[in-house]
Amino acid sequence: MAMNVGSPDGGEDEVVSTINTTPLVDVMLVLLIIFLITIPVVTQTVALNLPKESNIARQTKPENIEISVNKDGDVFWNAQLVADNEALFQRLKKIATMNPQPEVHIRGDEKTRYESIGRVVFACQRAAIQKISFVTEPPPKG
Repeated sequence: MAMNVGSPDGGEDEVVSTINTTPLVDVMLVLLIIFLITIPVVTQTVALNLPKESNIARQTKPENIEISVNKDGDVFWNAQLVADNEALFQRLKKIATMNPQPEVHIRGDEKTRYESIGRVVFACQRAAIQKISFVTEPPPKG
């Protein structure tokens, strides 16, 4: 049994032009194992019960007070213009003593300054109104 250990003509070795993929496969398997181990650690979070979104339809009762603020900052009490903040406070103070206390629904124009709405909310706080709601347009369907 004969074995050939060299080139047949006794010259130099031939250059191997193929890529050795064994180190590449080893590196890829190591990376795969690292990612499989670290992904569950990254995705762990604290178990919480988050609140569900709810859109409650507004119930219009005769005792609810509707305060509207237009884009110029004018305040309207059930469609009647209120002269100033002090007059608004006095009216709110009267309804704050009612039992049960009526809700205050604030409607603000989309171009109204926050300052104007803030003055109405501040007057409600000073008068000890317990429930204030903001009226908005419902989101479009579809």
